[in-house]
Amino acid sequence: MSIKTLTSLGEFQDAVRKYMPDPDMDLLERAYVFSSNVHAGVERSCGGSAFSHTCAVASMVVRLQLDIVTVAAALVHDVLERNLITVDELHVELGAEVVHLVEGLTKINSIIYQRGQERDTESFRKMLLAIARDVRIVLLKLADRLHSMQTLGLLPPKDQIRIARETLEVYAPLANRMGISWVKSQLEDLCFKHLYPEEYKELRRKIRQFKTDANEQYIQGVIEHIQDKLKSSGIDGQVSGRSKHLYSVYRKIKRQNIDLDQVYDLIAFRIIVNTVRDCYACLGIIHAAWKPVSGRFKDYVAMPKANMYQSLHTSVIGPYGKRMEVQIRTEEMHRIAEEGIAAHWKYKESNASVPVAEDGRFSWLRHMLEWQKELNSAHKVNAQTQLDLFPEEVYVFTPDGHVRELPRGSCPIDFAYSIHGDVGNRCVGAKVNGKMVALKTPLLNGDVVEILTSSTQTPSKDWLNLAKTSKARNRIRHWIKTQEREKSIEIGREVLERELRKHKASLNKILHEKIMTEVVKGFGFKGSDEMLAAIGYGKLSALLVAGKLLPEVDMRPPGGKIQALGRIFGKVRKKPAADPIRIQGKDNIMVRFAKCCTPLPGDAIVGFITRGRGITVHSATCSHLLETDPQRRVEVAWDEGVKAVRNVKVNVLCADTKGILAEITNVINQREADIVAASIHAHGQRGLNEFELAVESVDHLNQVMASLKGIKGVRRVERVGER
Repeated sequence: MSIKTLTSLGEFQDAVRKYMPDPDMDLLERAYVFSSNVHAGVERSCGGSAFSHTCAVASMVVRLQLDIVTVAAALVHDVLERNLITVDELHVELGAEVVHLVEGLTKINSIIYQRGQERDTESFRKMLLAIARDVRIVLLKLADRLHSMQTLGLLPPKDQIRIARETLEVYAPLANRMGISWVKSQLEDLCFKHLYPEEYKELRRKIRQFKTDANEQYIQGVIEHIQDKLKSSGIDGQVSGRSKHLYSVYRKIKRQNIDLDQVYDLIAFRIIVNTVRDCYACLGIIHAAWKPVSGRFKDYVAMPKANMYQSLHTSVIGPYGKRMEVQIRTEEMHRIAEEGIAAHWKYKESNASVPVAEDGRFSWLRHMLEWQKELNSAHKVNAQTQLDLFPEEVYVFTPDGHVRELPRGSCPIDFAYSIHGDVGNRCVGAKVNGKMVALKTPLLNGDVVEILTSSTQTPSKDWLNLAKTSKARNRIRHWIKTQEREKSIEIGREVLERELRKHKASLNKILHEKIMTEVVKGFGFKGSDEMLAAIGYGKLSALLVAGKLLPEVDMRPPGGKIQALGRIFGKVRKKPAADPIRIQGKDNIMVRFAKCCTPLPGDAIVGFITRGRGITVHSATCSHLLETDPQRRVEVAWDEGVKAVRNVKVNVLCADTKGILAEITNVINQREADIVAASIHAHGQRGLNEFELAVESVDHLNQVMASLKGIKGVRRVERVGER
């Protein structure tokens, strides 16, 4: 389909008036005059004037029947890229929205496409859409590329191949995704011509031979036959025959490894009717007239393609036993098939039922409504076309032009790990679009990211709060775990060495002896490093290991009285030697209780591994525990078979009256709780009594506190560290 290039202002005005009811002719005139003045004497690298190129691009935009702002932008689309004028000057001449479109196109043109795998190419196409955001910028780019392809023969062969390859891999599929079939077909045929010139010439020669007078008569006969059938059935329709474009024929020959003579659907017949009902009625007529080919029927009316394409396709054995393809659609389906998303600039969607569930990546195409006739303000048009096409993704570049797809909100850390794990681990900074930025800076579509590394840099735990990708987070966690393991091995070695030195033994000597291997296996570890790491983490007692390594030595500490912390009132019970804690079914692990929350038997508890100090037991609601690393928390439980007395602090606020302190201590003793320490403070008419009590469980403590609250003059009783 050849597009006539409009050259004069009058031609543009007449063409625009045909599809636009009330265009802003003043903007069009200003854009035309401004473009002709700015481009005066400017030549293109491939030959020809720059102004003629802008007119050709604007003519294609008019062919797509886009709004007047886009036509104006097409007339000046290259002025910023060529540095013919500044952004401010363009803004003064033609306004903010034209600048918005021209700047968007300039940004796309500045991106260098690096040919890669199919996945990389698809990411590049998505990135172009995501950068543009405004659909009109993408349509401008397609028009610009189509005219560049039409004049490609004036460039050196090397540039011809590069541009044609980029067009075939990026822009022709993009035109197809947007449903603009005439742009897609022309781009593909022009690419075919420059990439495979010999195959192009040979195929074109064969197709010309195929189009003999006999074949033309055959085509005309089929058209007349179908028209008669439609007329006799009372269906109003238009019938035409068309040849497939060259590249689609070439692709089919290569894909199926056949000759041109075996391409049965080289000629396709198209029937355009008024309604969807007529489409299916026409299908019945075709199948009644000729035998359908099994497996060759496709219903794109009920199930449209992702680019909004709708039509019925069927292949039948036609006259003289020749296989032929027939396409049946309505007038609106035909417009959308040819113009794609651009059809919505003038025509509204029909009442035909269209499934909502489509390809998620491009479902936005279906939801582009016809707003050109409904909106009078160009600013409203701009707001309508500002789309977040890929809300979950961001597409950025490496310095050498490769595209990286990352989740929205990703930062340079995610980018670094997408390149390589070592790059991420050694990342010290990043440049985005040539400027230094913080590692937490969110990346935007089209950013060019350069990672700065250092051999001395290592990942930080804070990076886990910044990274968005699972790859980056997993790499960071792996590095941290590796480093923690090495530190734990070192701590475990020091702790065990200390225990062994008490008995004049050396870990270095025992490490390679047979008994070490036996002890390691006895504890269920694969090697000595694992056992040392367990000691360093506090999961295994160094004293217990030392006892196994030195079985002839008595490791028990010398006996003696347990010294009470103090005694103010009553007796002090001695705490049993055993700890009432089970740690995931394991024994012989160093355990201590957190002073911040002083957990009691009956409290919900959680253990936290402290390097070299075993496991610290916290109340499950302790605020300090919530601030710790979740990966170092372990499940612990009270051992109901072991009774132990635990100390807990209780504050009693009361009136400063005679005998109340004696009554408080008497109640504590009656409830069989011992006072380990006490501190008494009087302030005016109030007294604050701080007790450290030895109790057996949280239930025991609750009984004591309930009795204290029942004393006349006691105003408040609270457990210290309770959350």
